[in-house]
Amino acid sequence: MKTQPAQLPQLLKKGLAPVYLVSGDEPLLVQECCDQIRKAAREAGFHDRLTFHADHQLNWSTVADEFNAMSLFAEKRRIEIHLPTGKLGDGRPVLEQVLQQPPEDIILLLISTRLDAAETRRKWYKELQGKGVHVPVWPVDADKFEGWLQQRANRQGLHLTRGSLAMLAERLEGNLLAASQELDRLALLTNGNTIDEETIEQAVQDSSRFNGFELVLELLAGRAPHAGKMIGVLQQEGENPLGLLAVLNRDLNLVAELRAAAGQGENPTAFLKKRGVFQPQRARVLERAARRLSPGQLQQATRLCSQIDRAAKGFDDLSPWHYLRDMSALLAAKS
Repeated sequence: MKTQPAQLPQLLKKGLAPVYLVSGDEPLLVQECCDQIRKAAREAGFHDRLTFHADHQLNWSTVADEFNAMSLFAEKRRIEIHLPTGKLGDGRPVLEQVLQQPPEDIILLLISTRLDAAETRRKWYKELQGKGVHVPVWPVDADKFEGWLQQRANRQGLHLTRGSLAMLAERLEGNLLAASQELDRLALLTNGNTIDEETIEQAVQDSSRFNGFELVLELLAGRAPHAGKMIGVLQQEGENPLGLLAVLNRDLNLVAELRAAAGQGENPTAFLKKRGVFQPQRARVLERAARRLSPGQLQQATRLCSQIDRAAKGFDDLSPWHYLRDMSALLAAKS
């Protein structure tokens, strides 16, 4: 069966299925769904955990042996298999056999990127639909992001004014990882007090030196030396490049749209306000980037975003930070 992330907690209270598949391209939401399943499994006595990554080095016969092994002390186990490409490949026969008669002492958790239509027509997936639960995780739509942010703030006991919520949504639009981190930080900083626009402004300023949002502005402004320093610090601090990539990709698309609108005589300031850009600093950077960057540079930047995404997900020999440095040089070059 399929269920939505919001319905998962109630479903878990009714009892555990032998197999779960959590799939999607939003790392934060995928992780949270998996954590709920793990917690329910631990509470049901499934304490031991084995983890496999379905890359080209995985020996699927090892996975099959684990499912066929009888536990000496009859311990319940959790087996997690990460599917970075969303495909089972050589593992299909193993999973098909397991899903025909799932072991009673094992909970299987499959963690995947978004599945394509072809994979959902495979035999293993049809078996899973009959025996287990698929939790497809979809991105939060732009028009629902503020509501998602409010709901999450409420869960953490944070009290935001309408203006502070709008400001926070503008700065974090579509970046769920950054939104979660920012709310955690606000919870520590505000100590239960109401959060207004001034609090948001001050809190973001306090961390702006080395955050992903500031890096995106530096990249679009063509300030390569400072951007390079920030890339190095963010890499050392273990920043998730997928979070800042979402912001960079969004703003590159906005610059391209602004460039086209200005070419048709539309006022850039009015255009940006219509698109929800109210911060003067960000508006200035976007407007100047639209004048400075050529269509060719913007196309190359979009291709680099795809390479960064692949590298961050482990599908490239080079690191995503290498490609971000290439992005810095590209966006600083004169057209």
